[in-house]
Amino acid sequence: MLVFKFGGASVKDAQGVINLGKVISNYRNEQLLVVVSAMGKTTNALEKLTRAYFDGNDDVHTVFEEIKDYHYQILHELFGDHHPVFDEVANTFVEIDWMIEDEPHDDYDFIYDQIVSIGELVSTRIVNAWFNHQNFSSKWIDVRGYIHTDNTYREGVVDWDKTCSSIQKDIPALLSKSIVVTQGFLGGTSENFTTTLGREGSDYTASIFASCLGAGSVTTWKDVPGILNADPKLFADTVKFEELSYQEAIEMTYYGASVIHPKTIKPLQNANIPLLVKPFMEPTAAGTVIKEGAVNKFEKPVIILKNNQVLISISAADYSFISESHLSEIFAAFAKHQVKVNMMQTSALSFSACIDHIPERFERLLSTLKQNFKVKYNNDLKLITLRHYTDVALQDVTAGQSVLVKQTSRHTAQVVVK
Repeated sequence: MLVFKFGGASVKDAQGVINLGKVISNYRNEQLLVVVSAMGKTTNALEKLTRAYFDGNDDVHTVFEEIKDYHYQILHELFGDHHPVFDEVANTFVEIDWMIEDEPHDDYDFIYDQIVSIGELVSTRIVNAWFNHQNFSSKWIDVRGYIHTDNTYREGVVDWDKTCSSIQKDIPALLSKSIVVTQGFLGGTSENFTTTLGREGSDYTASIFASCLGAGSVTTWKDVPGILNADPKLFADTVKFEELSYQEAIEMTYYGASVIHPKTIKPLQNANIPLLVKPFMEPTAAGTVIKEGAVNKFEKPVIILKNNQVLISISAADYSFISESHLSEIFAAFAKHQVKVNMMQTSALSFSACIDHIPERFERLLSTLKQNFKVKYNNDLKLITLRHYTDVALQDVTAGQSVLVKQTSRHTAQVVVK
């Protein structure tokens, strides 16, 4: 049994959906569970819609109509003017219609998950309909009934026992009869609300299903030939890894390598399930395999770039040394407001951290910290991480930029630049 995950780039248009069907046709004799992300840049568009609705902007309905038009255009190109999937998609979009007709009264993160999740629900309806249109036997399932989480919106914490029990109860029987198509990125609470698993969380969804089902492998289909040492859109002369160990993959994702969601690897490592990263436009290409016992070869350093960073510096109000009790209070605030630290540094009088700029969480964090500390920060920064760095490579990536913080260890260098 195999688990496939297709990202937004692979289903960004009608031709992408058609190509997905061609990829699947090469695996007719396999039991397949297919996890699909929202189409193209739909998640970004739904985030824009969520912000417009929450802030009471006038363009809410305009943004929503653009999202619907984009999907209906794909539907028309795939199915013509008449197909039952049109009603399925319309009924799914109605959930947003109902929400935006009322004033926002809930927490932003809750609203975010209820709106943004519609992207995956719609894309999987379309993909499932196409599979059946191509005479594959395909079954659509709502992942929210299988991946159970707590109420941490935008970062749902998976209840593994309940999740595996639900998956193992129903999915094997479905797989024996048909392809199973479901949504990435989403989970469900005990109150039947939707949660998301963190941005780009569809890889994690695939690893959850694979782990619970004892899959032979997970393949995540990308618009790159495999895992590269750097983003080819930003850096020239990138090199592809033929294989990577679980440990190295975990390190890369921890520092922000966007090709795989950070939570993806550990469930697969625990179950010794290999992860393949392959190009959806060349399905027979080798790609990259992440597995136990892989030999890591680094011709060039791994370069990971994170934009939209904030460097925050925190010091005691009475100018005293930053003590363990101070650090305990600071980290409690970070945890409370779900702010992840990408890099940190402590001096005698201050604690500094580089974090992603997520406006709502950052403002809440500032409010809490300013009760007992002095706080300064710089925004619009970049964090560059080099795994297996060389001094020459580090100089090259920072050339012409102002370095605010620099840290090096045995294998890793990190710099915050403006």
